[in-house]
Amino acid sequence: MRPNKLRTLLAQDTPIVNAWLSIPSGYVAEGAGHQGFDSVTVDLQHGLIGFETAVSMLQAISATEAVPLVRSPSKAPEVIMHLLDAGAYGVICPMISTPEEAAAFVAACRYPPQGSRSFGPARGKLYGGPDYFEAANAEILAIPMIETAEAVDRIEAILAVPGVDMIYVGPNDLALDLGEGPGAEWHPRATTDAIAHVLDRARAAGVATGIFCGDGALSRQRLAEGFDLVTPGNDFNLLMGAMSAAIAETRRP
Repeated sequence: MRPNKLRTLLAQDTPIVNAWLSIPSGYVAEGAGHQGFDSVTVDLQHGLIGFETAVSMLQAISATEAVPLVRSPSKAPEVIMHLLDAGAYGVICPMISTPEEAAAFVAACRYPPQGSRSFGPARGKLYGGPDYFEAANAEILAIPMIETAEAVDRIEAILAVPGVDMIYVGPNDLALDLGEGPGAEWHPRATTDAIAHVLDRARAAGVATGIFCGDGALSRQRLAEGFDLVTPGNDFNLLMGAMSAAIAETRRP
C-alpha cells in the first residue's frame, strides 16, 4: 500500500503544513497539491463541497505529492467509511466530545478486527494499492476534532482511546462553546487556556496535534508552541487576501 507520508513526518518530528479547501473545484485542489503542502484537506462540513465533487478533488490531489485528507460532514460511520472508500488517507471528524464518540469514530476507520469498517474500498484501493485491505488500518489516520468544552474536560480519556492518531483543535467552535467569539483576535483567556491544556495533555500522552490557523504567522506561532500540524487558513480566505493585496498594490500612489 502507498505509505502515508504524514506518518513518516510525524515519526521524524517534522512539522506538517496542511491546506484546507472549501471551494468545490478539482482545479483548485490540484493546484493546492502542487504548492508544497504536506497534505490537503477537502472540507465537506463547512465548505460548499458535496461527495461527488469531493471524489474529483481527491483524484486531483492524488496527482500531486500531497496526502489527501477530508473533514467529514458528520460523525456518522457510513459517511466516514464512504469518504475512506473514495480515497481519503485520513479523516478529520468534527465534534468529538467523549471517549465513546472517539472510539466509534476510530472503529469506522478500521477494518475488523480492529474496527467495524465495511469492505468496499473502491477508489481507496486504486490510490492505495492492491494490498489496501491488508495495510489500510496501519496507514489511514483517524483524527478527532476537539472543539467543545466537554472535549477539553475529557481530553485525557479521548487521547487514551486506542487508534486515535492525532487530535485536531477547532479553535473557533471551541471559542463559541466557551462563550467567546470566533477568530484569534476574539479568543480571550478561556479559549487560549483550553488550547494550551489540550496541547499539554496530548504531548504528555504522545498523541500528535493539529490546529486550524488563520494565517501563516499564527501557524508559525502554533508550531513553536508544539503543534505538529498547522493549517494556515482556507483556500477562499487566502484567495480573497491575495486579490485584496493585488488591488491595493495596483492602486497604491
